[in-house]
Amino acid sequence: MTTALFASYLLSHEDGKQTVLRDRWVLIEGKRIAAITSSRPSAATVLDQPGRFVLPGLMNLHNHAYSEAIARSLTEDGNARKRNRSIVYTVLMPLSRRGIEILSYDERLAIARLGILQLLRGGITSVMDLFRNGIPEMFEAATEMGIRFWGAPYVFSTADAEIQPDGTMRYAGDDGAADLAAWRALHARWEGAADGRIRTAMAPHATDTCGPDLLREAAALAREHRVPLTTHMAQSPDELATIATRHAGRTPAEYLDWLGLLAPDLLAAHCIGSTDADLGLMAARGAYVLNCPRVFARAGTVAAFGRFAAHGVHTLVGTDGYNADMLGELHAASTISKIALGKPEVATAPELLDAVTAQAAAAIRRPDLGTIEPGATADLTVVDMTHPQLQPLADPRRGLIALANRADIADVFVDGAHLVAAGRYTKGDEAAIAAAGVAAVARIWALPEARAAFEG
Repeated sequence: MTTALFASYLLSHEDGKQTVLRDRWVLIEGKRIAAITSSRPSAATVLDQPGRFVLPGLMNLHNHAYSEAIARSLTEDGNARKRNRSIVYTVLMPLSRRGIEILSYDERLAIARLGILQLLRGGITSVMDLFRNGIPEMFEAATEMGIRFWGAPYVFSTADAEIQPDGTMRYAGDDGAADLAAWRALHARWEGAADGRIRTAMAPHATDTCGPDLLREAAALAREHRVPLTTHMAQSPDELATIATRHAGRTPAEYLDWLGLLAPDLLAAHCIGSTDADLGLMAARGAYVLNCPRVFARAGTVAAFGRFAAHGVHTLVGTDGYNADMLGELHAASTISKIALGKPEVATAPELLDAVTAQAAAAIRRPDLGTIEPGATADLTVVDMTHPQLQPLADPRRGLIALANRADIADVFVDGAHLVAAGRYTKGDEAAIAAAGVAAVARIWALPEARAAFEG
């Protein structure tokens, strides 16, 4: 139950400022960090490898393991972007819904397991994953595989939204009451499972798929149960047009502010269509932006971490399910910001590391996460900085953000459990997990509507 882990470099904070400590030992007892010492402590297991950079467990608060698996390698290079529109309503939403209808329980679980494996191998210890409420297998996979998990089953005013050729949104049916009932059932079943490692979050899908009454009720329910509140906001030109038409010319940020949702407990994903005034409003209200730069870069769209941060908005980084490589995502956040703002000093390595550790933990009110100190929860990400592509190494933080990726992840601990060791998942057969997930996704790809969706 005790592990001593040597850190050539240890990400820490002193007097509220991020710093890197050299040559420290981290002692894990059970699920907690017991001590940080300069000398080797006594422990049942000793991990003494040179050149390891020990970080608080990386936190990914915006991910879609299920729906993005359906699109992976089929939506690059502009493929499937009919009429140059977002793939959200032409690929991701309709095909994820069809997958729920045609796949068995075991097949849905296989896709969920593959997604969790990718996250862990990418160095991620905590994830907030958003998915249709017909995929409770996401909770099961997270429980089984050991990751820290906030499951965020969607609620919609309409679960069958479709963009028309003129850019307007067509709604079919009213799903709000049924989705809230499903959310309550999943919350009752999973909140606090696995000794608190499994939690729930409230996720009204987006400003253009959720009407005012549903958004108010969803926010009230999240605040009643003290769970995180997250949504997609200003993620496409069609969404901006829809909200302006429906709601007296308001922007999505103004719409959520009008409803009382723009607040310190709101995690708003993307926000790429937000105006400077919108970002000023978000900063004033204390809301968070979840920046996912690479998923937009594949569509030729800039989503710059540095722009949001420059307006004083709390800015975090997520992978959006597209590529569960958090180190690669941080590299993209840095590079895209520097190009977009024309300033090399924006989106710095310390700032980005805080965005997926201490700041992410603050966003979901978990002071025991995002830090390495006695008494904190033993969620740790360990990077091997001895690889040739990382040498010579003068500054481990800059080297990590500029040069490292998921292949450099050595170890991952969640609740003190050693889930990734020497770069491999320890609790299951990686090849078998991948094969089962791929076979399940292939069943969706074989559908006639999938073939039509993925045509160029």
